[in-house]
Amino acid sequence: MSAYVVMMREKTTDQAEMDIYASQAPLAREGHSVTPLARYGALDILEGQSFEGCLIHRFPSMAEAQAWYHSPKYQQAVQHRHQGAQYRVFIVEGLDA
Repeated sequence: MSAYVVMMREKTTDQAEMDIYASQAPLAREGHSVTPLARYGALDILEGQSFEGCLIHRFPSMAEAQAWYHSPKYQQAVQHRHQGAQYRVFIVEGLDA
């Protein structure tokens, strides 16, 4: 069953750290079956608190999404995201036809 990684950027606190993250994070997708679906495009927040942006990636399974997130390359990049912004990140199982 497919899985979706959803990242909600709530507040940027250090743009220089986010720039480093932005240069490193795409390299972590190498070797993983990931399909980018949305990347910080226009938002229309209908309910709840506002946030700065959203990214959605599709993976073939929860296990593959978790393997990407916990991979050494992504863990190297993610420390810059942690220093550069406040995020909510989760993986949700999808519905396959």
